[in-house]
Amino acid sequence: MFNMMFTPVVRALLVTNLAFFLVDTFVFPLTNLFGLRYIFSVLFFPFQFATYMFLHADFSHILFNMLALFNFGPMLERFWGPKKFLTFYLVCGIGAGIVYEGINFYQLYRLQGQINLYAQNPTPDNFAAFMKNNSETGYMLSYDFIREFSENPESNDYVSQSIRHINDLFIRKSNAPLIGASGAVFGILMAFGMMFPQSELFLFPLPIPIKAWVYVTVFGIFELYLGVRASEHDNVAHFAHIGGMIFAYIMIVMWRKGGDYHSY
Repeated sequence: MFNMMFTPVVRALLVTNLAFFLVDTFVFPLTNLFGLRYIFSVLFFPFQFATYMFLHADFSHILFNMLALFNFGPMLERFWGPKKFLTFYLVCGIGAGIVYEGINFYQLYRLQGQINLYAQNPTPDNFAAFMKNNSETGYMLSYDFIREFSENPESNDYVSQSIRHINDLFIRKSNAPLIGASGAVFGILMAFGMMFPQSELFLFPLPIPIKAWVYVTVFGIFELYLGVRASEHDNVAHFAHIGGMIFAYIMIVMWRKGGDYHSY
């Protein structure tokens, strides 16, 4: 089904992503400056909305994204042309970052509210509950401290340490960078499903072909589910994926209303 010939923009995106990955891995780190930070972090810069999508955490991360781009991108680029395809890709990636920032702001705002409530009543039980709800790893690492705090609930020293622990947790969460082309790639998947809905795809390990529109719908619902139930150990920005799909849908609907093309 897929034409395996490279198209110009897809080729350029593959080379750029690979170059960023090799430099970041073997020459000097790029994530600290170019990864997308929390918008109110001192490490945030506006250009990160564009640069974050060219960085990846490891080989499997870049491999999945580039395979998806390689498989689905060329058909869309030939259909739209290089300029429109590149615009679409970048808008989906930047849009994914915007959605991620919105969700991240909401989550950190709630976390700050919980921190303020704890500071008003810093008891061992409240500290244990806070760490368990917001940091499973932190809860396990703090187990000895929680036991000692429970034995000395009136100690100003333990109270101060507990407040410092939860403030450190907020700092770690607010400074964690977003990286990866997944938002833009999920936009490509959405576009493929909308533009070529009757195309047949194989979803491993199912032995039967699946219509493209079904494939995209399943991915979207699955990502929404993972985003809502995300645990601390899940470091995938599922809402960024959804953001890429949302911006893809909006762009295609707008283009269709403008009479640029029809799907088939």
